[in-house]
Amino acid sequence: MKFDDPIILFSPTGAQLSLRTHYAQIAPRGVIHINHGLAEHTARYAPFAGFLARQGFHVYAHDHRGHGLTRASDAPIGRFATRKGTRKLIEDVEAVHELIAQKHPGLPIVLFGHSMGGLIALNHLLNHPSRIHALAIWNANFQSGPALFAARAILLWERFRLGSDVPSHFLPKLTFQAWAKSFSHHRSPFDWLSRDTAQVDAYISDPLCGWNGSVSLWFDLLSLSQTGAQNKNFSHIRKDLPIHLLGGAQDPATNGGKAVRQLGKRFCMMGFEDVTCIIHGKNRHESLHEINRTQIMDDFGLWLDRICAAPKKPNHPV
Repeated sequence: MKFDDPIILFSPTGAQLSLRTHYAQIAPRGVIHINHGLAEHTARYAPFAGFLARQGFHVYAHDHRGHGLTRASDAPIGRFATRKGTRKLIEDVEAVHELIAQKHPGLPIVLFGHSMGGLIALNHLLNHPSRIHALAIWNANFQSGPALFAARAILLWERFRLGSDVPSHFLPKLTFQAWAKSFSHHRSPFDWLSRDTAQVDAYISDPLCGWNGSVSLWFDLLSLSQTGAQNKNFSHIRKDLPIHLLGGAQDPATNGGKAVRQLGKRFCMMGFEDVTCIIHGKNRHESLHEINRTQIMDDFGLWLDRICAAPKKPNHPV
């Protein structure tokens, strides 16, 4: 199953965004905008996009700056931008939403983000709340406090010694490599992604996956995480916004799903009225590449049925 061939969308930031689409196969009832994770790209979401299209959703997914096939003069692979990376990431998302508004006026937009994409999606919501009908954040970790400040201190030292636009030496050790070591009998450095070895092997063999990000990229990620971790930033967001959170209890990137649960509790404490939070007991980091991904997508489809008008189901498989 594949997306349509990618098109180039010229963002006001100067980026040439590689944008993939998959249009609804039945009467459309909304648009899902997928935001992918760190050190990967949108083509990996093709099965999910096909599922959503069969449910009556147009799907849009772009490679973020420094990822996949997107190109920008200040954003080679592994870097968001020389300066103002977080702002440019959010402006790129808004450029996609401008296109969606032009092509599908009146259809609700569900903003979806996995991991890093969840950080970006939530920060976009904080900047453009009127755009979004519903929000889905999977496998993301929003932090403020000692861990974040320690990581920032390490990056400040690296920037002083090495510069901003070289790969970080220490942050991969504290993240990807540490997460791999959390599994005592891991078969590969990326077994923390999924229990499905075929999916892990596909990730490892993909030249657009698994690289080390620059010092500046890691600074930008910490900024996105910290902004999303501060409750004061949500005062202007409508409290009836449907929110879908999902994680895995064996995901070291979210402290065994605890970070996802904490995000759900924060939303409830802030007065959000429609928060769904699901933690799958044996799942690792990439829910959409886990061995129970079919059930995960089916459950998400039921949530979409509730928040968007459900179309008449066909009597035969599409």
